[in-house]
Amino acid sequence: MNFSDWRHTRPFWGSVMAIISGSLILWVPLNLFLSAFLPGSIAVVGLLFGGLIILLGLLSLFFPQSAKVLGIIIMFLSVLSVIGALGGLFIGTILGLIGGAALLAWRPIEWKDDRDPAAQPRETAKAG
Repeated sequence: MNFSDWRHTRPFWGSVMAIISGSLILWVPLNLFLSAFLPGSIAVVGLLFGGLIILLGLLSLFFPQSAKVLGIIIMFLSVLSVIGALGGLFIGTILGLIGGAALLAWRPIEWKDDRDPAAQPRETAKAG
């Protein structure tokens, strides 16, 4: 199975958007690293949410049957990331919402291999 066949059986673009979103959300608290671990700092929440969004994006690639649940959780975490990390300058929140919605809307397709003779339509013999 090549990459194109594998990609068509997974929620690929929703997962990629979720991983990019988590990276952007994680980027803001990592730049504030010195102040992120001070007592009373809420930037630790941004680290947690960004890491979880990346993890859930990867899980949706490898477990496509759970894409709907993971899409809902990604959307929820990306909205909540505004609290701790400014939502990756709000671009991460928007990408997280789009990626989560794409995961939520994804439907598995039955992929037919062109090389499989059973998948080819049979020709009918003409009477004549």
